Amino acid sequence: MVGAADFVADITQGGTGQDVTLDFKIPDPEDVNISEQEFHHQIEVAWQVCDRFDLQTDIWRGRILRAVRDREKQGGDSRGTGFLNWLKDREISKSQAYALIELGNSADELLQEGLLNEQSVNQFSKRAFVETSQAAPEVQQMVSEAAKRGEQITRKEVKQLSDEWTAMTSDLIPETVREKAANNTIPTRYLTPLVKEMEKLPPSHQDTLRTEAARNPDVDTLKQITSEARYLSKYIAAASQVQTIDPDLVNLEQALEEALRVGCLNSTADLVNQATQLEQATAKLYTAWRRLNKLAERVYVDSGESTPHLRALLSALTPLTNEIIEIQLGNSNSPSTKTIRLQVLGEVDDA
Repeated sequence: MVGAADFVADITQGGTGQDVTLDFKIPDPEDVNISEQEFHHQIEVAWQVCDRFDLQTDIWRGRILRAVRDREKQGGDSRGTGFLNWLKDREISKSQAYALIELGNSADELLQEGLLNEQSVNQFSKRAFVETSQAAPEVQQMVSEAAKRGEQITRKEVKQLSDEWTAMTSDLIPETVREKAANNTIPTRYLTPLVKEMEKLPPSHQDTLRTEAARNPDVDTLKQITSEARYLSKYIAAASQVQTIDPDLVNLEQALEEALRVGCLNSTADLVNQATQLEQATAKLYTAWRRLNKLAERVYVDSGESTPHLRALLSALTPLTNEIIEIQLGNSNSPSTKTIRLQVLGEVDDA
């Protein structure tokens, strides 16, 4: 990766950075004398300088915001109104402010723990630094050592290290698979999505999938298990939301095991998921139908013979306000057009 000029507006010694300016040459896009390779080289250098300047600026903004917040806690009310007003005056949202404060805290922690020094911070892109601050301590150590060696740290590299560490240390991966990943027989990129999907499952299903992976430690099996884990979690999440399914009448766990046995897990998971969506859509439809009727009634009362066009609008909407809702699917001139009718049999008693 192309190296950018160093920039440290000293984040540990309280410097203001006022003597530091962004001063570099951006190549002329219309200059035919510069090669494509050289053009992109200069652009990459300029981009890296901006990225690191942005990181330094946001770290300092986070520290400033933290100081203002803590000051307001001492002299203001417990709701933090003073801090929120301060943010409002500067057009900063609360979420943006706390994201910056978190970034400042992360920088302080990494520096105080000795994982980074002032110059090492300069090796990170902004997104890579944020990714590092959220990673496991072991990953932070590996990334910090690379930064101290002068390597340029990108978000992609941090994420890859973090994913590999998670996969190689997770109890959800059997030892036989970890050994193959360690000697590169199985690429670690297949382990990370498997761990993420298995973490969503109850222990009984985790054990089943882990046993299968141990029995056949190869890439194809890992892909299949990852797919099964994804559909299992989808099924479990959706089934708990379907109000129509009475747990006293339907054993969801047994239904799931049968779907696995006959090989229709994917379809079963989609079936339950669609049931959830239909229930939610029905509730939204009923709410919209009631609202439409109330509004139509109000407009009818407020209008009169002097508003023929308004009455025509109400008349045109009648197919949607009746107890039998009628809509057309497709263009009216198309032979494939269908008319759909839905009947509202009765309203829920609100009492």
